[in-house]
Amino acid sequence: MEAAIVGQRQKSDDESGGDGNNKDSNSIAPSAIAINSKKKQTTKDIVTTQGAQFISESLIGETQTKDLDKPSAVHQRGIVPLCNGLDIIQQSLFGTTVTLCCGILQRLDYASTECQALVLVPTHDLAHETQNVIGVLGQFLSAKAHAFCGGTSAHEDQQILSTGVQVAVGTPCHVLGMLQGRALCPDHIRMFVLDEADEVLRGFKDQIHGIIQFLPTKTQFGFFSASMSHEALEMCRKYMNKPVEIIVPRDEELEGINVKQFYVNVEKEDCKLDKLCGLFDTMEITRSIIFVNTRHHAKSLTEKIRGKGYTVSAIHGGIHQRARDKAVQEFQSGSSRILITTDLRGIDVLRAPAAIFYDLPTQPVCYLRHVQSGQHGRKGVAISFITSTDERVFSTIQKFCNTQIEELPSNVADLL
Repeated sequence: MEAAIVGQRQKSDDESGGDGNNKDSNSIAPSAIAINSKKKQTTKDIVTTQGAQFISESLIGETQTKDLDKPSAVHQRGIVPLCNGLDIIQQSLFGTTVTLCCGILQRLDYASTECQALVLVPTHDLAHETQNVIGVLGQFLSAKAHAFCGGTSAHEDQQILSTGVQVAVGTPCHVLGMLQGRALCPDHIRMFVLDEADEVLRGFKDQIHGIIQFLPTKTQFGFFSASMSHEALEMCRKYMNKPVEIIVPRDEELEGINVKQFYVNVEKEDCKLDKLCGLFDTMEITRSIIFVNTRHHAKSLTEKIRGKGYTVSAIHGGIHQRARDKAVQEFQSGSSRILITTDLRGIDVLRAPAAIFYDLPTQPVCYLRHVQSGQHGRKGVAISFITSTDERVFSTIQKFCNTQIEELPSNVADLL
């Protein structure tokens, strides 16, 4: 099925501040996107263009280790317009974090240590996750990003920015305070990005409007979301200059998921740990990713599983980068076969044959992303622990995913 892409017209030289004979060194030739304002582009139009050639060689050096040397259709749809300096609205379930991070990294002026990109997200954890993705993908480019989420004074924020932070990631209230307090200078910002735009605009509409008033008039906008209400879409358009609008059909994205999904009935919360250990023993799972809903639960479950004699690692928004890197390395090397996390976004490098929902996500899109994370097109199994309090959410998830999730069979080991 084709993605709907409308409003595609590159900014004129006057609008973009460019000179007809002096293109931005980070921009891509128009032929690489094949933009045609007279007809809608299709998925085929985009994915058969220049492939990975729109990503710089330095960025490719890192993305090759992340299975992004051949960007997916979703990645290409968003990255190419971003690299060309176009405003963009993209609605898709998967790939938005990598898309926006690659687009930002391609557009930065690495000769400058000024803050050039501002990314807003709804939660602290997502801010830290986004900072991590930029750090990983921008490693060979020496890109510097930092998450600003509160808990620091204006003076501390200013000191951090003075170290050469080129990408500021943060939550709307804190970032607005930084701008109002002059801790963050907006003069050099060239890109303004919202991830989970629908949620951000719904909960922080006034703050977003306030932040935009500080931005230079020629700032490029990119708004990304798994869903987009009509109100949010109209608000996005109000702020943008003839944006490229990319709507990826949900059924198209669901086609790429090759994961068998099951549930396990659990009488009460206290019974989950024994059920989990029973799965480990009967299924002989080589590696598994376990999803929980809070940092506190991630910490407590990690200790409980270790107490049962299993090797386990954990990552969440509350741990330092060094500890996070160590946990990822342990899981990738096989020294730890269990990874507990509150969220996995952006880079599908943590492959595992099993995803276990110890806590059922409250949002269907989070469930679907977690099912997809770590599989990267490979076969796998997703198992959800369901108590009586989860039944309504579980029903909503099945409708959203357009699937009927069956009870876990006794021969599930044969499915791995």
